Parts: sequence; C-alpha cells; structure tokens
Amino acid sequence: MTNISSSPERHTFQQEKYIERCQKDGKEPNEDYLNLYKSAKQQDEENMVDPEWQKDNMEYDLRSTEWILEKVRNDDAYAQNLYAAMCNNDFIRNDIWPILTEQKWSCSWRHAGGIIADMKEEGDYIDWYCSGIRNDTLTAEEESELTEEQKIYYDRSKYFVGEGYVTDEIREDLLKLGWIVIDEGDERVY
Repeated sequence: MTNISSSPERHTFQQEKYIERCQKDGKEPNEDYLNLYKSAKQQDEENMVDPEWQKDNMEYDLRSTEWILEKVRNDDAYAQNLYAAMCNNDFIRNDIWPILTEQKWSCSWRHAGGIIADMKEEGDYIDWYCSGIRNDTLTAEEESELTEEQKIYYDRSKYFVGEGYVTDEIREDLLKLGWIVIDEGDERVY
C-alpha cells in the first residue's frame, strides 16, 4: 500500500478558532458545527484509500510521491512555490485520455495550503494560505528590528512567489510527476 503524507494538525485551525471564539463569548460550541470539521478529516482519510479518487488526482500524486515530498519537507521556499502554483491554475495529467477528455484538476487556495501542510506532515492550510502576498518594503531600520526568527522567515520569503505564479522548477517537477500546467488564455497545454 502507498504511504500517503498527512499532517496531524490538518483540519484543526478553523475548529480551534471557533472553540476559542465560543469560550471568549461564554458559549458552548455547537456540536453540529464541530462535526463539520471531523467529517472533513474523515472524508480526507476515506479519499486517500479510494482508488477512484486517486485516479488522475494531482493531490494524491503529490502526497504519495517520495521525491517531491522530500523537496517540500526540506525547503520552505519550494513548498511555497508549489502552493502558489496550485492557486488559480488548472492542471491536466500528461496522458492521452485525460488530455482528450479535458479532465482538469484544480483546487482552492485553502486546499492548496492544506496539501502543502499534508506534504510537510505538519500544520494546517493557514500556514501557507496567502503566503505569496507579502510586504517587501521593509526599511533597513525595520529589518534590523526583526527578531532572529522573523529574520529567517523574511530572508526565506524573498524566494516566495505570488499565488498563481509557476516557477520553472515547479513546472518541470510537475511534468516529471505526470502533470501539465494549463496556462491561462492559451488553449495549448505545456
């Protein structure tokens, strides 16, 4: 059986924030609302073992292919670049039938962030969500006031790209994985 990469914290961010809001307001969390988060995690677990869901599914390929998992786990800039590539883009398996039938794969920004969290086996979608939107206008004085941890993140984020942008390395790796990025406005696939 193929090993599927998953984060133990996946599907927890919204639930935790909901519980915090309820506690702040002195209310008991609605059990039905909490069950929504449990069902999302359960659905994800069921999908991972469903052969029909796995077929022509880029998420499955990303979460089950060791070489790309290693790249994501060892390089946050690469992970962010992969997240950004999944945002606002369509993909198609590089195979005759999916191309002929135009079986495209895409996902939301939140889901893309969740895929990266699963690939890294830590965190949730929020750790990557909107990571391509950043402020590069720090003055030298502001940069000097950053903590060591903030400096590491700031230096690393210089290699982050905006949502929807596909770097050459990501494009090549997705092709190696068997997926083609469909460039917007262009009927041809690359």
